Amino acid sequence: MARGSNFTATLLVWAVPTIFAIVLHEVMHGFVARGLGDETAARAGRLTLNPLRHVDPFGTLIMPALLLFAHLPVFGYAKPVPVDFSRLRPRRLGMVLVAAAGPATNFTLATISALAFRFVQAHTGEFSGTGPILARMILASVLINVMLGVFNLLPLLPLDGGRVLAGLLPPGLARPFARLERYGFILLFLLLYTDWLGRIMDPLINSIVGALL
Repeated sequence: MARGSNFTATLLVWAVPTIFAIVLHEVMHGFVARGLGDETAARAGRLTLNPLRHVDPFGTLIMPALLLFAHLPVFGYAKPVPVDFSRLRPRRLGMVLVAAAGPATNFTLATISALAFRFVQAHTGEFSGTGPILARMILASVLINVMLGVFNLLPLLPLDGGRVLAGLLPPGLARPFARLERYGFILLFLLLYTDWLGRIMDPLINSIVGALL
């Protein structure tokens, strides 16, 4: 019985901040796009914090649960918010700003969560039985948001970092780089399989989390 309770608590600790981080990441893409002239996400009803509007069954639910069960770092993704980059003004800078909005949101949430964690840690006695699980949930929010921010800033399409790079490159280089998007997930899986992704991300994640906490 205790083991089941522990798993439920662990699932709650990681699921709530993961879903919130993923949903707000996508909402901010659409929010910034609307501010720059593209109403696509707004018309699709995606500028909402209702997770049901953003849930991808595999990326938001199944994959994080499997990673949690396997005792691996937990991350996931939601259905991408639709953005018509041709409507953005200015177009190239707009693409950079829309793409950067997601990771910037995650780093902001990580910073807020780190401040909240320090507060809860200092006053955990006042929360009685809720204190420890609340502190764990906020700490999980720090880790999840830093991981999402770092992962999405990798300069690979279709990740946000790839779109930022495509917007910053001269057109003569941006076009051939954009054509590599079809191979993006294959390259990501290769990096995961060979553990190169961990070697790239782990030092950055550890440094940022260490600085925040």
